[in-house]
Amino acid sequence: MERRLLLAFLLMGLVLFLTPYFFRTTPPAPAPQPQKPPAASQPVQKKTEALPAPAAASRPGQVAASREETFIVETDLFRVTLANRGATLRSWILKKYKDGTGKPLELVNTAGAAKTGYPLSVYFKNGKPGTDLNQALYVPAPQAEGLAIDYEFSDGRVFARKSFRFRKDSYIIEVSSVVTDQGKPVAHLLAWRGGFGDRTVAKHAATQRSVYYDLSANKLVENEAKAAKDGPVSASGAYSFAGIMDAYFAAVFLPADGATTELRTFSDPVPEAAGGAEAPHVGAGVSGGDQNRFALFVGPKDLDLLRKVNPKLEQIVDFGWFAFIAKPLFLALNWVNDRYVHSYGWSIVLITVIINFLLLPLKITSLKSMKKMSALQPQIAAINEKYKSVGLRDPRKAEQNQEIMELYKKHGVNPMGGCVPMLLQIPFFIAFYKVLTVAIELRGASWLWVTDLSQPETLPIRILPVTMIVTQFILQKMTPSTTADPAQQRVMLLMPLILGFMFYGVSSGLVLYWLTGNLVGIAQQWFFNRIALAPSVPPAPVKRAKGPRK
Repeated sequence: MERRLLLAFLLMGLVLFLTPYFFRTTPPAPAPQPQKPPAASQPVQKKTEALPAPAAASRPGQVAASREETFIVETDLFRVTLANRGATLRSWILKKYKDGTGKPLELVNTAGAAKTGYPLSVYFKNGKPGTDLNQALYVPAPQAEGLAIDYEFSDGRVFARKSFRFRKDSYIIEVSSVVTDQGKPVAHLLAWRGGFGDRTVAKHAATQRSVYYDLSANKLVENEAKAAKDGPVSASGAYSFAGIMDAYFAAVFLPADGATTELRTFSDPVPEAAGGAEAPHVGAGVSGGDQNRFALFVGPKDLDLLRKVNPKLEQIVDFGWFAFIAKPLFLALNWVNDRYVHSYGWSIVLITVIINFLLLPLKITSLKSMKKMSALQPQIAAINEKYKSVGLRDPRKAEQNQEIMELYKKHGVNPMGGCVPMLLQIPFFIAFYKVLTVAIELRGASWLWVTDLSQPETLPIRILPVTMIVTQFILQKMTPSTTADPAQQRVMLLMPLILGFMFYGVSSGLVLYWLTGNLVGIAQQWFFNRIALAPSVPPAPVKRAKGPRK
């Protein structure tokens, strides 16, 4: 059983470290143009009707600014800086979220934008016009009390116009664009390249994806940057939304109902930080054809918020293979936090206590089995001594195993009984891991000395993992031993150290979950040891076998 328990811990470690690399959506091949989906499956909130109509064909003469200037839009939720050079976004700061230094979060990857282009630059897949519109100086025309602006540029041949409409209390803006060359419309994409600028998450570039929801197939499709390592990858169809996202934030375009949309995924090698080494970041360009008219959501992956924007959009919060546990777990944490403790740390503690008490009947059965096995150790040791000279390939090895199983059967012992509670803990462990990885509510949530439950502690010596190792030793010493083999007992003494190594670099919330489980387990084990759940089994004399057969 100890070997099985060791294997369970090792499997948990593999799940913890390898899940992000293996359980990813496989990039699909470019899809053919689908038929218009039925109305019942279309998104419910687009709000693109308020967009101003793009200017008609190109105009004679030139329309260009004489100097570069910026325009700032301030709402309740964000502060956006636009520049007339390229009519692009230079900064998108979310007021309600902080970066690793405690400052309001910047979503634009400013370290890489100079190389890839700033968000909402134009990208041409079938050849560029003669003028570089991403470097052109557009003429700005602010409107609607600072919540709207139009940009226009013309060199007499190429004409471009972009329009932006913001809302005071919404993460949704409305954007339109048109480009003509000698009066003829030119198809183009609006691009957000180089990923996001949020570096709170370790290896944040690896968490970024391009994403779209295919209405004809009724499924969410994600692509990593490596999907475009050999060049941009395109897909088109009737999409509910399309754009980019990372673990906690998204920038997705929402087209008009039934409109055909193209998403192009890029792999952008840009610095992780200013002056740092380059890493592949995902980029995305979205097009509606000759003219683009979109609602654009730029904000947190908050389930309630996403559901209000578009019911399909909440699927970008991926709770993984154990979503049937992780999502209710997340909802329970939210409920306890909102109704009672107003702290996600204490919510994790309370939910963990509840989980452990719900598993109490199984623990009692397990501990009864372990006590019986502990009492049977002298008899098992006698059987092992009897067959100590028998090799693993010797047919009499089966006789040894048969004697041990008959002994278990005689005393009603299930050798796997002690592993059941541990095996049941693994789905909850994975569920907590996923919740802490994707739930925006836990990003930056503090608890006592922990500044962010979704990240490891920032102290030189991390208190939670060290305390977890100590409690694991205590719990192990209190638990009845189910083996008389000193070598196996020494191996089990290494388990707390192995767990401590595994947990030292993971999120504080996950360590808090395991530590709380240890503390509850110590209390329960102390109680079980006091009441002696199972009577001891008197050792039966076992005759020593004669020498090995020749």
